[in-house]
Amino acid sequence: MRVVAKFGGTSLGSGDRINRAADSIAAAVEAGHEIAVVASAMGNTTDALLDEIEFDADDRDRAEIVSMGERTSVRMLKAALAARGVNALFVEPGSDDWPVIANDLGEVNVEETKQRASKLAADLDHVVPVITGFLAQNLDGEITTLGRGGSDTTAVMLGRYMNADEVVIVTDVEGVMTGDPRVVEGARNVGRITVDELRNLSFRGAEVVAPSALSYKDDDLDVRVVHYQHGDLLTGGTLIEGQFQNLIDMQDEPLACVTVAGRAIRNSPGILADLSQALREVDINIDAVASGMDSVTFYVNEDRAEEAENLLHEKVVDDQTLSSVTVDDDIAVIRVTGGELPNRPGVIQDIVQPIAEAGINIHDVITSATSVAIFVAWDDREETLEIVQGEF
Repeated sequence: MRVVAKFGGTSLGSGDRINRAADSIAAAVEAGHEIAVVASAMGNTTDALLDEIEFDADDRDRAEIVSMGERTSVRMLKAALAARGVNALFVEPGSDDWPVIANDLGEVNVEETKQRASKLAADLDHVVPVITGFLAQNLDGEITTLGRGGSDTTAVMLGRYMNADEVVIVTDVEGVMTGDPRVVEGARNVGRITVDELRNLSFRGAEVVAPSALSYKDDDLDVRVVHYQHGDLLTGGTLIEGQFQNLIDMQDEPLACVTVAGRAIRNSPGILADLSQALREVDINIDAVASGMDSVTFYVNEDRAEEAENLLHEKVVDDQTLSSVTVDDDIAVIRVTGGELPNRPGVIQDIVQPIAEAGINIHDVITSATSVAIFVAWDDREETLEIVQGEF
Protein backbone atom coordinates (compact mmCIF):
# COMPACT_ATOMS: atom_id res chain seq x y z
CA MET A 1 0.00 0.00 0.00
CA ARG A 2 1.20 3.51 -0.79
CA VAL A 3 0.72 5.96 2.07
CA VAL A 4 1.45 9.65 2.55
CA ALA A 5 1.84 10.27 6.29
CA LYS A 6 1.64 13.83 7.57
CA PHE A 7 3.02 14.54 11.04
CA GLY A 8 1.72 17.70 12.68
CA GLY A 9 3.73 19.99 14.90
CA THR A 10 2.57 18.38 18.16
CA SER A 11 3.45 14.89 16.90
CA LEU A 12 7.02 16.14 16.31
CA GLY A 13 7.16 18.43 19.34
CA SER A 14 10.01 16.66 21.17
CA GLY A 15 12.79 14.16 20.64
CA ASP A 16 10.63 11.43 22.14
CA ARG A 17 7.80 12.18 19.71
CA ILE A 18 10.16 12.25 16.75
CA ASN A 19 11.39 8.81 17.81
CA ARG A 20 7.78 7.62 18.04
CA ALA A 21 7.07 8.99 14.54
CA ALA A 22 10.19 7.33 13.14
CA ASP A 23 9.24 4.01 14.74
CA SER A 24 5.80 4.08 13.12
CA ILE A 25 7.27 4.93 9.71
CA ALA A 26 9.95 2.24 9.99
CA ALA A 27 7.35 -0.36 10.99
CA ALA A 28 5.23 0.48 7.93
CA VAL A 29 8.27 0.26 5.65
CA GLU A 30 9.27 -3.07 7.23
CA ALA A 31 5.75 -4.36 6.50
CA GLY A 32 6.33 -3.65 2.80
CA HIS A 33 4.41 -0.40 2.37
CA GLU A 34 5.57 2.57 0.30
CA ILE A 35 5.69 5.62 2.54
CA ALA A 36 6.12 9.32 1.84
CA VAL A 37 6.22 11.70 4.80
CA VAL A 38 5.10 15.31 5.12
CA ALA A 39 6.40 17.12 8.20
CA SER A 40 5.19 20.28 9.92
CA ALA A 41 7.45 22.49 12.00
CA MET A 42 8.21 21.07 15.44
CA GLY A 43 5.80 22.21 18.14
CA ASN A 44 5.01 25.91 17.83
CA THR A 45 8.20 26.79 15.95
CA THR A 46 6.40 28.67 13.17
CA ASP A 47 4.52 30.89 15.60
CA ALA A 48 7.71 31.51 17.56
CA LEU A 49 9.56 32.55 14.41
CA LEU A 50 6.74 34.88 13.37
CA ASP A 51 6.71 36.46 16.82
CA GLU A 52 10.39 37.34 16.46
CA ILE A 53 9.90 39.24 13.20
CA GLU A 54 9.71 42.67 14.79
CA PHE A 55 10.75 44.51 11.66
CA ASP A 56 9.26 45.33 8.29
CA ALA A 57 9.95 42.13 6.35
CA ASP A 58 8.48 41.57 2.92
CA ASP A 59 6.51 38.43 2.09
CA ARG A 60 9.43 36.60 0.53
CA ASP A 61 11.70 37.19 3.52
CA ARG A 62 8.94 36.12 5.91
CA ALA A 63 8.41 32.91 3.92
CA GLU A 64 12.13 32.15 4.03
CA ILE A 65 12.23 32.72 7.80
CA VAL A 66 9.19 30.61 8.68
CA SER A 67 10.39 27.83 6.37
CA MET A 68 13.16 27.10 8.87
CA GLY A 69 10.69 25.28 11.13
CA GLU A 70 9.77 22.71 8.49
CA ARG A 71 13.36 22.51 7.24
CA THR A 72 14.51 21.54 10.72
CA SER A 73 11.75 18.95 11.15
CA VAL A 74 12.57 17.06 7.95
CA ARG A 75 16.24 16.88 8.87
CA MET A 76 15.45 15.56 12.36
CA LEU A 77 12.99 12.97 11.05
CA LYS A 78 15.30 11.86 8.22
CA ALA A 79 18.13 11.36 10.71
CA ALA A 80 15.86 9.37 13.06
CA LEU A 81 14.82 7.12 10.15
CA ALA A 82 18.44 6.64 9.08
CA ALA A 83 19.27 5.52 12.65
CA ARG A 84 16.67 2.78 12.16
CA GLY A 85 18.16 1.61 8.90
CA VAL A 86 15.51 3.25 6.71
CA ASN A 87 16.74 4.77 3.47
CA ALA A 88 15.30 8.28 3.66
CA LEU A 89 16.01 11.72 2.23
CA PHE A 90 14.68 15.11 3.19
CA VAL A 91 13.03 17.16 0.46
CA GLU A 92 12.71 20.94 0.78
CA PRO A 93 12.30 23.89 -1.58
CA GLY A 94 15.42 24.13 -3.70
CA SER A 95 15.91 20.35 -3.79
CA ASP A 96 16.01 18.66 -7.18
CA ASP A 97 13.13 16.46 -6.01
CA TRP A 98 10.95 19.30 -4.72
CA PRO A 99 7.34 18.68 -5.90
CA VAL A 100 5.06 21.58 -4.88
CA ILE A 101 5.12 24.42 -7.40
CA ALA A 102 2.97 27.51 -6.93
CA ASN A 103 2.67 31.08 -8.13
CA ASP A 104 3.49 34.10 -6.00
CA LEU A 105 0.01 34.04 -4.45
CA GLY A 106 0.39 30.49 -3.18
CA GLU A 107 -1.89 29.04 -5.88
CA VAL A 108 -0.72 25.59 -6.90
CA ASN A 109 0.52 24.99 -10.44
CA VAL A 110 -1.37 21.73 -10.84
CA GLU A 111 0.30 20.34 -13.95
CA GLU A 112 3.85 21.06 -12.79
CA THR A 113 3.15 19.69 -9.32
CA LYS A 114 1.56 16.54 -10.75
CA GLN A 115 4.62 15.85 -12.89
CA ARG A 116 7.03 16.36 -10.01
CA ALA A 117 4.94 14.36 -7.56
CA SER A 118 4.72 11.48 -10.04
CA LYS A 119 8.50 11.50 -10.42
CA LEU A 120 8.95 11.45 -6.64
CA ALA A 121 6.45 8.59 -6.32
CA ALA A 122 8.40 6.46 -8.79
CA ASP A 123 11.20 6.04 -6.22
CA LEU A 124 9.03 5.07 -3.24
CA ASP A 125 9.93 1.41 -3.54
CA HIS A 126 13.42 2.07 -2.19
CA VAL A 127 13.43 5.46 -0.43
CA VAL A 128 11.24 7.39 2.02
CA PRO A 129 11.05 11.09 1.11
CA VAL A 130 10.51 13.39 4.10
CA ILE A 131 8.93 16.52 2.62
CA THR A 132 8.48 19.93 4.20
CA GLY A 133 4.80 20.74 4.60
CA PHE A 134 3.23 24.19 4.26
CA LEU A 135 5.85 25.39 1.76
CA ALA A 136 5.79 25.86 -1.99
CA GLN A 137 8.22 27.19 -4.55
CA ASN A 138 7.56 29.23 -7.65
CA LEU A 139 9.20 28.55 -10.98
CA ASP A 140 11.89 31.11 -10.16
CA GLY A 141 12.87 29.12 -7.09
CA GLU A 142 11.41 31.59 -4.58
CA ILE A 143 9.62 30.22 -1.52
CA THR A 144 5.93 30.83 -0.96
CA THR A 145 3.53 29.22 1.51
CA LEU A 146 0.21 27.41 1.21
CA GLY A 147 -1.47 29.35 4.00
CA ARG A 148 -3.03 28.20 7.25
CA GLY A 149 -3.17 24.42 7.49
CA GLY A 150 -0.76 24.20 4.59
CA SER A 151 0.88 20.99 5.78
CA ASP A 152 -2.47 19.18 5.59
CA THR A 153 -2.89 20.61 2.11
CA THR A 154 0.58 19.40 1.11
CA ALA A 155 -0.20 15.89 2.33
CA VAL A 156 -3.59 15.41 0.68
CA MET A 157 -2.48 17.09 -2.53
CA LEU A 158 0.61 14.88 -2.80
CA GLY A 159 -1.44 11.85 -1.82
CA ARG A 160 -3.66 12.49 -4.81
CA TYR A 161 -0.90 13.34 -7.27
CA MET A 162 1.33 10.46 -6.12
CA ASN A 163 -1.56 7.99 -6.56
CA ALA A 164 -1.44 7.02 -2.90
CA ASP A 165 -3.96 4.63 -1.40
CA GLU A 166 -4.23 6.62 1.78
CA VAL A 167 -3.20 9.84 3.48
CA VAL A 168 -2.73 9.56 7.23
CA ILE A 169 -2.88 12.77 9.26
CA VAL A 170 -0.99 12.14 12.50
CA THR A 171 -2.00 14.65 15.15
CA ASP A 172 -2.78 15.09 18.84
CA VAL A 173 -6.47 14.13 18.73
CA GLU A 174 -8.20 10.77 18.48
CA GLY A 175 -9.48 11.50 14.99
CA VAL A 176 -12.82 13.27 14.79
CA MET A 177 -14.70 13.26 18.10
CA THR A 178 -18.43 13.47 18.82
CA GLY A 179 -17.62 16.65 20.75
CA ASP A 180 -14.71 18.55 22.24
CA PRO A 181 -13.44 16.23 25.03
CA ARG A 182 -12.18 19.28 26.91
CA VAL A 183 -15.76 20.54 27.16
CA VAL A 184 -18.20 17.61 26.97
CA GLU A 185 -18.23 14.36 28.91
CA GLY A 186 -18.26 11.04 27.11
CA ALA A 187 -16.86 12.31 23.82
CA ARG A 188 -15.86 9.39 21.61
CA ASN A 189 -14.16 8.81 18.32
CA VAL A 190 -16.20 8.93 15.11
CA GLY A 191 -15.10 5.99 12.97
CA ARG A 192 -16.22 7.49 9.65
CA ILE A 193 -17.26 10.93 8.45
CA THR A 194 -17.85 12.49 5.03
CA VAL A 195 -15.80 15.37 3.64
CA ASP A 196 -18.88 17.60 3.60
CA GLU A 197 -19.64 16.91 7.26
CA LEU A 198 -16.04 17.52 8.26
CA ARG A 199 -15.67 20.68 6.24
CA ASN A 200 -18.78 22.15 7.82
CA LEU A 201 -17.29 21.34 11.23
CA SER A 202 -13.87 22.70 10.23
CA PHE A 203 -15.26 26.05 9.14
CA ARG A 204 -17.16 26.25 12.41
CA GLY A 205 -14.21 25.72 14.72
CA ALA A 206 -13.23 22.03 14.65
CA GLU A 207 -9.45 21.80 14.23
CA VAL A 208 -8.93 18.35 12.75
CA VAL A 209 -8.01 18.67 9.08
CA ALA A 210 -7.51 22.00 7.34
CA PRO A 211 -10.55 22.64 5.10
CA SER A 212 -8.31 23.65 2.18
CA ALA A 213 -6.76 20.18 2.19
CA LEU A 214 -10.06 18.35 1.68
CA SER A 215 -10.62 19.94 -1.72
CA TYR A 216 -7.80 17.71 -3.04
CA LYS A 217 -9.42 14.50 -1.82
CA ASP A 218 -11.19 12.29 -4.34
CA ASP A 219 -13.13 9.05 -4.02
CA ASP A 220 -10.05 6.94 -4.74
CA LEU A 221 -8.02 8.43 -1.90
CA ASP A 222 -8.67 7.51 1.72
CA VAL A 223 -7.80 10.09 4.38
CA ARG A 224 -7.48 9.04 7.99
CA VAL A 225 -6.78 11.01 11.17
CA VAL A 226 -4.91 9.17 13.95
CA HIS A 227 -3.33 10.06 17.30
CA TYR A 228 0.47 10.08 17.41
CA GLN A 229 0.51 8.12 20.68
CA HIS A 230 -0.78 4.97 19.01
CA GLY A 231 2.40 4.62 16.99
CA ASP A 232 0.59 2.85 14.14
CA LEU A 233 0.10 4.53 10.77
CA LEU A 234 -2.16 1.87 9.32
CA THR A 235 -5.02 1.40 11.79
CA GLY A 236 -7.46 3.32 14.00
CA GLY A 237 -8.58 6.91 13.96
CA THR A 238 -11.29 8.41 11.77
CA LEU A 239 -11.73 7.61 8.08
CA ILE A 240 -12.81 10.58 5.95
CA GLU A 241 -14.96 9.46 3.03
CA GLY A 242 -16.11 10.86 -0.30
CA GLN A 243 -15.19 13.96 -2.24
CA PHE A 244 -16.70 17.37 -2.71
CA GLN A 245 -19.34 17.59 -5.40
CA ASN A 246 -19.91 20.87 -7.19
CA LEU A 247 -23.63 20.80 -7.84
CA ILE A 248 -26.43 23.17 -8.73
CA ASP A 249 -29.73 21.63 -7.73
CA MET A 250 -33.33 22.82 -7.99
CA GLN A 251 -36.10 21.37 -5.83
CA ASP A 252 -38.63 19.46 -7.96
CA GLU A 253 -41.69 20.36 -5.90
CA PRO A 254 -42.78 23.80 -4.65
CA LEU A 255 -42.24 24.77 -1.05
CA ALA A 256 -44.19 27.03 1.26
CA CYS A 257 -42.65 29.29 3.87
CA VAL A 258 -44.51 29.30 7.17
CA THR A 259 -43.45 32.28 9.26
CA VAL A 260 -44.10 32.74 12.96
CA ALA A 261 -43.63 36.25 14.33
CA GLY A 262 -43.15 37.12 17.96
CA ARG A 263 -41.66 39.62 20.35
CA ALA A 264 -37.96 38.96 20.91
CA ILE A 265 -38.04 35.35 19.68
CA ARG A 266 -34.25 35.34 19.80
CA ASN A 267 -34.46 35.77 23.59
CA SER A 268 -36.98 32.97 24.12
CA PRO A 269 -35.10 29.76 24.98
CA GLY A 270 -36.68 26.64 23.51
CA ILE A 271 -39.10 28.41 21.18
CA LEU A 272 -37.49 26.99 18.03
CA ALA A 273 -37.53 23.49 19.51
CA ASP A 274 -41.20 23.80 20.46
CA LEU A 275 -42.24 24.94 16.98
CA SER A 276 -40.13 22.29 15.25
CA GLN A 277 -41.46 19.55 17.53
CA ALA A 278 -45.03 20.43 16.58
CA LEU A 279 -44.20 19.76 12.93
CA ARG A 280 -42.16 16.67 13.71
CA GLU A 281 -45.00 15.00 15.59
CA VAL A 282 -47.03 14.80 12.35
CA ASP A 283 -44.03 13.98 10.13
CA ILE A 284 -43.86 17.33 8.35
CA ASN A 285 -40.33 17.58 7.01
CA ILE A 286 -38.56 20.92 7.42
CA ASP A 287 -36.53 21.64 4.30
CA ALA A 288 -34.84 24.74 5.76
CA VAL A 289 -35.14 27.24 8.60
CA ALA A 290 -34.46 30.98 8.56
CA SER A 291 -34.61 33.15 11.65
CA GLY A 292 -34.71 36.88 12.19
CA MET A 293 -34.89 39.26 15.11
CA ASP A 294 -38.59 38.63 15.70
CA SER A 295 -39.55 35.75 13.40
CA VAL A 296 -38.81 32.17 12.42
CA THR A 297 -39.58 30.80 8.97
CA PHE A 298 -39.96 27.10 8.20
CA TYR A 299 -39.77 25.91 4.58
CA VAL A 300 -41.99 22.84 4.12
CA ASN A 301 -43.52 20.98 1.20
CA GLU A 302 -46.40 23.06 -0.15
CA ASP A 303 -48.89 20.20 0.14
CA ARG A 304 -48.37 20.20 3.95
CA ALA A 305 -48.44 24.00 4.34
CA GLU A 306 -52.04 24.33 5.54
CA GLU A 307 -51.55 21.61 8.12
CA ALA A 308 -48.31 23.25 9.29
CA GLU A 309 -50.02 26.63 9.57
CA ASN A 310 -52.75 25.23 11.79
CA LEU A 311 -50.30 23.43 14.07
CA LEU A 312 -48.12 26.49 14.50
CA HIS A 313 -51.18 28.68 15.03
CA GLU A 314 -51.99 26.59 18.09
CA LYS A 315 -48.54 27.44 19.44
CA VAL A 316 -49.10 31.12 18.73
CA VAL A 317 -52.37 31.10 20.67
CA ASP A 318 -50.75 29.33 23.64
CA ASP A 319 -47.57 31.44 23.84
CA GLN A 320 -47.80 35.13 24.66
CA THR A 321 -44.38 35.83 23.15
CA LEU A 322 -45.75 34.83 19.72
CA SER A 323 -47.93 37.14 17.67
CA SER A 324 -49.02 35.55 14.40
CA VAL A 325 -48.37 32.94 11.73
CA THR A 326 -48.54 33.40 7.98
CA VAL A 327 -47.89 31.32 4.86
CA ASP A 328 -46.43 32.15 1.46
CA ASP A 329 -46.86 29.47 -1.22
CA ASP A 330 -45.16 28.64 -4.50
CA ILE A 331 -41.54 28.98 -3.38
CA ALA A 332 -38.64 27.41 -5.29
CA VAL A 333 -35.15 26.72 -3.93
CA ILE A 334 -31.94 26.52 -5.94
CA ARG A 335 -28.90 25.21 -4.09
CA VAL A 336 -25.26 25.70 -5.00
CA THR A 337 -23.01 23.14 -3.34
CA GLY A 338 -19.25 22.98 -3.62
CA GLY A 339 -16.19 22.38 -1.48
CA GLU A 340 -14.52 25.53 -2.74
CA LEU A 341 -17.33 27.96 -1.88
CA PRO A 342 -15.81 29.07 1.44
CA ASN A 343 -12.55 29.96 -0.32
CA ARG A 344 -14.24 32.21 -2.86
CA PRO A 345 -14.48 35.77 -1.55
CA GLY A 346 -17.66 37.50 -2.70
CA VAL A 347 -19.41 34.24 -3.58
CA ILE A 348 -22.77 35.42 -2.17
CA GLN A 349 -22.59 38.58 -4.26
CA ASP A 350 -21.65 36.53 -7.33
CA ILE A 351 -24.91 34.61 -6.90
CA VAL A 352 -27.24 37.34 -5.73
CA GLN A 353 -26.25 40.27 -7.94
CA PRO A 354 -27.11 38.79 -11.36
CA ILE A 355 -30.43 37.54 -9.96
CA ALA A 356 -31.25 41.02 -8.72
CA GLU A 357 -30.18 42.56 -12.03
CA ALA A 358 -32.71 40.27 -13.74
CA GLY A 359 -35.46 41.79 -11.58
CA ILE A 360 -36.04 38.60 -9.60
CA ASN A 361 -36.97 39.03 -5.95
CA ILE A 362 -35.09 36.77 -3.54
CA HIS A 363 -37.20 35.56 -0.62
CA ASP A 364 -34.29 34.17 1.39
CA VAL A 365 -30.63 33.22 1.21
CA ILE A 366 -29.48 30.48 3.59
CA THR A 367 -25.81 29.52 3.73
CA SER A 368 -23.61 26.85 5.27
CA ALA A 369 -19.88 26.22 4.97
CA THR A 370 -20.34 24.32 1.71
CA SER A 371 -23.66 25.45 0.22
CA VAL A 372 -25.84 28.42 -0.63
CA ALA A 373 -29.63 28.09 -0.95
CA ILE A 374 -31.57 30.73 -2.90
CA PHE A 375 -35.36 30.94 -2.38
CA VAL A 376 -37.40 32.63 -5.13
CA ALA A 377 -40.95 32.57 -6.45
CA TRP A 378 -41.86 29.33 -8.21
CA ASP A 379 -42.48 31.13 -11.50
CA ASP A 380 -38.93 32.55 -11.41
CA ARG A 381 -37.23 29.23 -10.80
CA GLU A 382 -36.13 28.40 -14.36
CA GLU A 383 -34.65 31.83 -15.02
CA THR A 384 -32.90 31.80 -11.63
CA LEU A 385 -31.46 28.36 -12.34
CA GLU A 386 -30.07 29.53 -15.70
CA ILE A 387 -28.48 32.58 -14.08
CA VAL A 388 -26.80 30.54 -11.34
CA GLN A 389 -25.61 27.93 -13.82
CA GLY A 390 -24.11 30.71 -15.90
CA GLU A 391 -22.14 32.01 -12.91
CA PHE A 392 -20.84 28.59 -11.78
